[in-house]
Amino acid sequence: MMDLFNYYRWQDIVDILVVAFVINQLISIIRGTRSVQMALGLIILSIVYSLAKVLDLSTLMWLLQNFLSSILLIVIIVFQQDIRRALTQVGKTPFQKDMDFADKDLDEIIRSVQYLAKRRIGALIVIERETGLRDFVESGIELDARLTRELLISIFMPVSPLHDGGVIVGNGRILTAGCILPLSQNPFINKRYGTRHRAAIGLSEETDAVIVVVSEETQEISIVKNGVLTTQPDEINLINSLRAIFIEKEGPSHSWKSWFSKK
Repeated sequence: MMDLFNYYRWQDIVDILVVAFVINQLISIIRGTRSVQMALGLIILSIVYSLAKVLDLSTLMWLLQNFLSSILLIVIIVFQQDIRRALTQVGKTPFQKDMDFADKDLDEIIRSVQYLAKRRIGALIVIERETGLRDFVESGIELDARLTRELLISIFMPVSPLHDGGVIVGNGRILTAGCILPLSQNPFINKRYGTRHRAAIGLSEETDAVIVVVSEETQEISIVKNGVLTTQPDEINLINSLRAIFIEKEGPSHSWKSWFSKK
């Protein structure tokens, strides 16, 4: 056993741990997306190429060799969305910025979505966190107004010219309304979800924003975070879920604090 420890340097152990961490992060990023199927396809092609080389299938080997010679370009094209999301995660500061909401801000959002849900009025409220949403803010109409229940409700009323789109809030203010958000390309999303829910999931896949969605068809209120949509069955669950994220200062799922707090 001692010989084994003498054989490996401490740098080797650090090297293995870093590689394992990177692989784990990559898996968590592409899990549940169509990129998983694409990655499996590339792995199968690599296995077929190895078999063709062993069995001396020259024509098949030539075709695959020419295809795999451009593998870097293929990976960038196929996984561009996942690469962008990964770089966003890497670019985050390890020290969480003070983007948490106050009780009164959450209360305004909760009361507004409950009002809208009861009246079958759809809504899409984006709560900004660490990742800046300037690109999406600029796609809408700038408001920069104090966050209030009355203003949120009036924005999403069907007669409002701003109701068709997302509202972005941050630091206790409504930054913009009528925003255009990216639709998720995840093929595993339930077919009953429409454009509003797909836009919420799409934005949460690219940023760390938390999105609250109100369905006008089912009156359901959902919270979307990190590409996962969770329907809130009642008011208590909605309040507890949002408080767990903001008031109780839950850090990002990949933050450095979470690694030390795990047992």
